[in-house]
Amino acid sequence: MTGLKARVVDVVHETAEAHSLVLEPAEGDRDRFSYRPGQFLTVRVPAEDGWAARCYSLCSSPLTDDRLKVTVKRVEGGLGSNWICDNVTAGDVLEVLRPAGTFTPSSLDDDLLLVAGGSGITPVMSILKSCLAGGRGKVALLYANRDERSVIFADELRALTEEHPDRLTVVHLLESVQGLPTPATVRSLARPYTRRQAFVCGPEVFMDLVTDTFTGLGMRVHVERFFSLENDPFEDPEAPGEPAPGGEIGEIEVEMDGETRTVPWPKSERLLDALLRAGVDAPFSCREGNCSACACVALEGEVTLDANAVLDAQDLADGLILACQARPVTDRLKITYDG
Repeated sequence: MTGLKARVVDVVHETAEAHSLVLEPAEGDRDRFSYRPGQFLTVRVPAEDGWAARCYSLCSSPLTDDRLKVTVKRVEGGLGSNWICDNVTAGDVLEVLRPAGTFTPSSLDDDLLLVAGGSGITPVMSILKSCLAGGRGKVALLYANRDERSVIFADELRALTEEHPDRLTVVHLLESVQGLPTPATVRSLARPYTRRQAFVCGPEVFMDLVTDTFTGLGMRVHVERFFSLENDPFEDPEAPGEPAPGGEIGEIEVEMDGETRTVPWPKSERLLDALLRAGVDAPFSCREGNCSACACVALEGEVTLDANAVLDAQDLADGLILACQARPVTDRLKITYDG
């Protein structure tokens, strides 16, 4: 799988540990960089034995920013984060996959509760800016950090609060001031917003605490989790083997990038393989059901999933499926990648 090229236009030092990369797609790849608020890019990074891939959320908004921007926070022992923070400069060209992910609101007009811990602010910032620019709802942000110097986008958040005083509320939780977040603290802060959907991103322990607390309050919670990819999605994958001769053939109607086409789907193979065999430029990364890069929405028809580590019960009820794990139940399936 050949990646897309994106030139680093600028490197912004947000904090001592977090760098933002402002990216300009190569001219011929621009159309493949459309994205929804909260999605991520998969970036190819060097490794000891060749190459590896790491996922970084977009903090830019498709509604307000001309260029894409990802923010990378240095992690102790982190392969990708340390390489990027130590080596990437303006003018460099990165190899990336097209934007993907399901951590995105279905409507920008809904009132939302956004919760971030540390660099988990990155996709949350994309959602926040998009809602304020293109929606009518109110947004509350709970943002946890070690101390004031650790707050990424502090100036931008302050400016947005001043610009939208009736629609945006930002509450900072600083370990240096309030101590570590507790269920009681999170519950107290969330009570005015329990009718809202919540989007949560941050360290694993923090997300578990918030998710458990919000679930106990009866809230709908969306969580962004990243898994280390076991394979290199930038390598050309093995071509899907030919389906068993004489097997049943269904069909897929697929909407992508504003176009619709219908392709055959042998019932013996997974959806992604059928799409790639037909020449559809379907997004994917891990091919293991762990990353949601291949997620699409089933508008008609039914599938089963061989594996699924990222979609929750409500996602599935909303029609989201993982193309890399989907096998047909019905003869015909209609899907969309266009949101």
